[in-house]
Amino acid sequence: MAPADDPSARPGAGSPSGRPFTICREDETVPAILAGAIAAIGNFDGVHRGHGALVEAVREEADRRGVPAVMLTFEPHPRAYFAPDLPMFRLTGPVAKEIVFARLGLDGLIVRRFDATMAGTTAADFVHGLLKRDLGLSGVVIGHDFHFGRGREGTPGVLARLCAEASLDCRIIPAVSIGEGEAPVSSSAIREALRLGDIALANRLLGYRWFVCGEVRHGDKRGRTLGYPTANVALPDCALAHGIYAVRVGLPDGAVRDGVASYGRRPTFDDGAPLLEVNLFGFSGDLYGRTIAVEFLGYIRGEERFSGAEALIARMDIDAAEARTVIVADHVPSMIG
Repeated sequence: MAPADDPSARPGAGSPSGRPFTICREDETVPAILAGAIAAIGNFDGVHRGHGALVEAVREEADRRGVPAVMLTFEPHPRAYFAPDLPMFRLTGPVAKEIVFARLGLDGLIVRRFDATMAGTTAADFVHGLLKRDLGLSGVVIGHDFHFGRGREGTPGVLARLCAEASLDCRIIPAVSIGEGEAPVSSSAIREALRLGDIALANRLLGYRWFVCGEVRHGDKRGRTLGYPTANVALPDCALAHGIYAVRVGLPDGAVRDGVASYGRRPTFDDGAPLLEVNLFGFSGDLYGRTIAVEFLGYIRGEERFSGAEALIARMDIDAAEARTVIVADHVPSMIG
């Protein structure tokens, strides 16, 4: 087990209320502090407003019974397990997911490995074996579209019946929309918004600023010569629209810096692999090999090819000024501080 508020490992992590938050990772035994917990179960990609309804429900049930409130999720994502060769644009990787859950007033996060054994587990064994015997839960909360067990044989109705047999409470949460007549909030809708560069819509569906976590890697140092040094982060299988964004960055020491970022292939220079390049305003430290969290506040423009370095620098000056304006005006909740 590990606390989630270690800033050297989890930029921006930690409960703002100071409530202890325990993470029980894949092969670890559930600690006594989480015994008898009520768990919301799911993949929770994005941890969006629809998932927020499950968080509220699990906290309510846990408070009513006087037991811990936890989230139960699986790594790798089942879709990645069943189709490992197909790209998958994950909204929240494992580190980002831990950061979000740690700030939602929960007692813990339980992560179980999704492997051949888990994929072959029957619905009955999932409930009686995993939930009841192995994890020692006292109840569960799920979404209306939750499926589980071998071949997705388990439906919400099946789970309710099996939980009754196992003397586990079971609560099923209906779909959530953020406006009358609007489609339910979903991870797919958020991915589509990000593909279009619609940061405002993505953040509205999430209920907070979308962010990514990654290790700063060495680049070609070209940004320094342009007057805009960058922290470079690779984002595997990221389908974010290529372009320029207003961002804020959570650093390993817990500080947060404003900045402007480019995500794309750098068409003026090399048309290379997509890369997130972040210029932190007023920062001159060394971040190589460290993990940072980058949250997106607004889309400024699409990626362009310029005639040369001078034209690019002139446009970057405008981008930085526009990013500052966006950052000052943005009031969407942050998960990184």
